[in-house]
Amino acid sequence: MDKVLTHTLFTDFDIDLFKAGKHYRLYEKLGAHLIELNGIKGVYFAVWAPTAQSVSVVGDFNFWTQGEHQLEVRWDSSGIWEGFIPELDKGALYKYKIQSNNGETATEKADPFAFYCEKSPHTASVIWDLDYKWKDHNWMENRKNHNGLNKPYSVYEVHLGSWKRHTSDNRFLTYLEFAEDLVDYVKKMGFTHVEFMPVMEYPYDPSWGYQLVGYFAPTSRFGKPQDFMVLVDKLHQAGIGVILDWVPSHFPDDAHGLGFFDGSNLYEHPDRKKGYHPDWKSLVFNYGRNEVRSFLISNAIFWLQHYHVDGLRVDAVASMLYLDYSRKEGEWEPNIYGGRENLDTISFLKEFNEAVYANFKGVQTIAEESTSFPMVSRPTYDGGLGFGMKWMMGWMHDTLDYFQKETVYRKFHQNDLTFSMTYAFTENFMLPLSHDEVVHGKRSIVGRMPGDEWQKFANLRLLYGYMFTHPGTKLLFMGDDFGQSREWNFESSLDWHLNQYPYHEGVKDMVADLNKLYKTQPALYEKQFSPDGFEWINYSDHENAVISFIRKGNNSKEDVIVVCNFTQIVRSNYRIGMPRMGNLTEIFNSDDKKYGGSGVNNPHHLTIESSPYDGKDYSIELTLPPLGIIVLKFS
Repeated sequence: MDKVLTHTLFTDFDIDLFKAGKHYRLYEKLGAHLIELNGIKGVYFAVWAPTAQSVSVVGDFNFWTQGEHQLEVRWDSSGIWEGFIPELDKGALYKYKIQSNNGETATEKADPFAFYCEKSPHTASVIWDLDYKWKDHNWMENRKNHNGLNKPYSVYEVHLGSWKRHTSDNRFLTYLEFAEDLVDYVKKMGFTHVEFMPVMEYPYDPSWGYQLVGYFAPTSRFGKPQDFMVLVDKLHQAGIGVILDWVPSHFPDDAHGLGFFDGSNLYEHPDRKKGYHPDWKSLVFNYGRNEVRSFLISNAIFWLQHYHVDGLRVDAVASMLYLDYSRKEGEWEPNIYGGRENLDTISFLKEFNEAVYANFKGVQTIAEESTSFPMVSRPTYDGGLGFGMKWMMGWMHDTLDYFQKETVYRKFHQNDLTFSMTYAFTENFMLPLSHDEVVHGKRSIVGRMPGDEWQKFANLRLLYGYMFTHPGTKLLFMGDDFGQSREWNFESSLDWHLNQYPYHEGVKDMVADLNKLYKTQPALYEKQFSPDGFEWINYSDHENAVISFIRKGNNSKEDVIVVCNFTQIVRSNYRIGMPRMGNLTEIFNSDDKKYGGSGVNNPHHLTIESSPYDGKDYSIELTLPPLGIIVLKFS
């Protein structure tokens, strides 16, 4: 029997779509697929290598010998090499040995479409399948009711390698262990979603997963592909959505990766001014090449289809959008209109979002975009990029700058807090306190807070309360949920032992209560992206460093009042304006003793007076706790 039999999974229509950049399920055709041909079980291989002179499959089944199992190039100028190798089975290791037409160049590459990879530092691809019986039918059927823009969206950002490790040998937990420990914790804390920093296979741990090689394979550091499916399945069964960090912005130049794949600039842009990222010393995709667009959009579709993912957070969008990003004069060239925008990227991102939303109900795409690029989270038919949400980086920077200041100086910087409301509804914003804010010498979030230990934790509780009552969805990085004292270290577990101490336990309990508050108060989420959902009461009391506002939902009876005191001085008989008569009840207070606060609160029932104040016809007197936030509701 021949070592490689002629066979194809491609139709002429597949090839036309691929060449046009419109094939969004390439993973069903390219890669290694366990099939049966004429009664013989084996593996069909297909790889895109248009400048190759020859392509061989090498692996542990042929002693990694080039030429033993040589693929055939298709006749249609698609650049695809393919063939069927009989009697190969699941678990075999393999790579592609590619001899290029460009001189004597030979490369040995992992399969860009492999479903499973060898455990790092080994680099081979593994023949695998995606067989799994899902048990999350109820979640998938009702996902749009959990994952909509008018629903509570509180995200717990997780780096799997350092959320928790085994204490005896500091080894990683497995996906199956996460499916118990992590799911239980997130459910207990009340987060609506988990966001995983990149789980796609990556060779270098210090990259945190942002330098991808195996775009279609969950990293084998924590187990097999089906084990990751179990984790997603368990999260869904617990009513928790799953967001994956997705990195179409750049990729490393590791020898077995996508770079210089067939001896040419296949996936990366051939012009270094567009194809190389100076910040990360990595390669940039050629977004104008149709086959590359098909690869990337197929990858997004793959995770949504085969792993039931509910959202994709797209990393480093700003670096994709601008030709001059991190480049000096002379290191970039304007577009055809003389501008700095990357027109190919803009076109690609629009197509990506259109494909995602057209193919899946109830999913979201989220842009990490740090500039004022317009209409990132607006539909493409209105001229936007089509994302569901965008990270509110301005809010994050301004708010953390404000909170780092000693309280005596805050009255001079109140605009840092209130400025966000001038643009809060120009996009569908997510408020992020992400991993980037607790590394590289920035200190932990609680470590940035001024004052003694009590004040630091009071400030932290106030910050989180302000975040959860500010318009927009929420994201909190692991460890921030219990006030981890040191910076995040990807090489070790979070400091879970801190939860034995009252201040840390208090922060954890308060975050859980904030999640409950967010989910049970429609005024905090129904209009979180609309100016109709927010009204200032007073933003100008700089002298006392106090702000007050109303959050509104679809039913005015459900409105809530929020008052923040950014100093350690208790404000007694503090009057604020009210929109109508009635009674108020304090439903949240960050100074509660159970959180580690001082216990300054308001009577259970508060009566609004017919006394004009703050430009309103009615008012009420409150007691404002030190470095505290209170939330009140009409009763």
